[in-house]
Amino acid sequence: MTVSLTFTDVVLETCCDYIKVYDGPSTLHPLLGEIREYRNQSFKSSSNDLTVFFYSDSSVTRRGFHANWVFVVPQPECGGHLYGSGLFSSPNYPNNYHDNAYCVWYLSAEQGQRIFLTFADVQLERCCHCDYITVYDGSSTGHPQLGKVCFNDTTHQVFHSSSRYLTVVFRSDASGVSHGFKALFTSSLTEDEGCVDCSSDNMIIVIQRSYLNSLGLNGNALYVDDHLCRPTISSTEVVFSFPLNACGTAKEMMNGYVSYTNNVRASQSQSGEISHQSQFLLRVGCRMEPDTMVQIFYKAKENISGNITGTGHFNASIAFYTSSSFNQQIYDSPYEVNLNQLLYVQVALNRPDNSLDLFLDTCVASPNPNDFKDRSYDLLRNGCPRDNTYYSYTSGQHYYARFSFRAFKFLRTHAYVYLRCKVIICPDNDYNSRCRQGCRFRHKRSLDSTYHTNTVTLGPIKLKGQRPLTGQRHDVKDSENPKE
Repeated sequence: MTVSLTFTDVVLETCCDYIKVYDGPSTLHPLLGEIREYRNQSFKSSSNDLTVFFYSDSSVTRRGFHANWVFVVPQPECGGHLYGSGLFSSPNYPNNYHDNAYCVWYLSAEQGQRIFLTFADVQLERCCHCDYITVYDGSSTGHPQLGKVCFNDTTHQVFHSSSRYLTVVFRSDASGVSHGFKALFTSSLTEDEGCVDCSSDNMIIVIQRSYLNSLGLNGNALYVDDHLCRPTISSTEVVFSFPLNACGTAKEMMNGYVSYTNNVRASQSQSGEISHQSQFLLRVGCRMEPDTMVQIFYKAKENISGNITGTGHFNASIAFYTSSSFNQQIYDSPYEVNLNQLLYVQVALNRPDNSLDLFLDTCVASPNPNDFKDRSYDLLRNGCPRDNTYYSYTSGQHYYARFSFRAFKFLRTHAYVYLRCKVIICPDNDYNSRCRQGCRFRHKRSLDSTYHTNTVTLGPIKLKGQRPLTGQRHDVKDSENPKE
């Protein structure tokens, strides 16, 4: 409980006698107020202690004062609608928050902007399902969850919204409490001011010179966390382009995502003794989606090697190899194979990174490159082999995955077969990640609804000696299965 104190009568020597009220068990705690004459004054403590200090000097005396106090169950205000940039914190921060708290902050920015949220201090009860913070990517708790923060997470986590809205919820249960948290939020630049683009290879930062001019800055003054990395400057833009593992870029594993961040700074003027320009610091970053879709087709002599591109997604490539040693990639196009021939496939991140694992979640074959549902055949589903010729060499322990299967064709269709694989990217040091779980017969949730996916088409496999739309049935494994 907290203390509520009300002064009902105060008659003091106003020059020299006074009352002071402190928010805590001693006068060393924050001063809530000073009283020298009667006014309608009440004070509330932030915890279960309140200190009242009365002083009188050696001269005139008066009647004194009268006050009432009572213990109350606190109902501190929290949550609300916040706009643009600012900070917010848990109730009573940095003092302990209260039990059974439920606070919702609705953050919003201008149209075309995104919101960047950073937790600068987190000290919660050491029970992640008791007290926690949840961040949602949208204007309400009905939108996708970006992550959950609990315990004493001081990793300065950064969350990026995909729109102009972000929602933050803080909950505490009826047991232990702690100091709480402090969060800072800022709005991104609009597209006519600047943008950042990431792939598996590079971070590209583009800042419009018109925006810099409005701040009184010159493009030549800009640098990133590695001051040796300088931009190229055109008549309209200032552009930084460098590998993701260079120029001071920081990589962080967080909530199943991989985040790359850097900062754009401005050097101080070398002339004059004063500056009217505040320090310029622009935080830039990309959150890489851990779920990537790659797709290949085999046509009996088709090179299947291509990239998935897109801002904030890992570039992955998929290719055929000549043998189980995976030393020699096949570049023929099209790739012609014999029915029942062993095919060797590797899916890998384009930029090798031993701190990441790539897990093959699902591989689906289809005679139609635009439809992997109506007529399809599962080689792999939720990490579980569905084809008895499928063999995994490795999956979930490296930045690449390798497997083989025997070539087949679909009945009553042409001889082309298309293959699409879904892969998941996990931190190598997370032993509870999806990558380490292997085959999971019952899919707990749909990855498609949680992660963004991309596909890339790379041309079909063609079976040797097969004519379009013809072929003989042989060894049909299941009367309902369209694959032979």
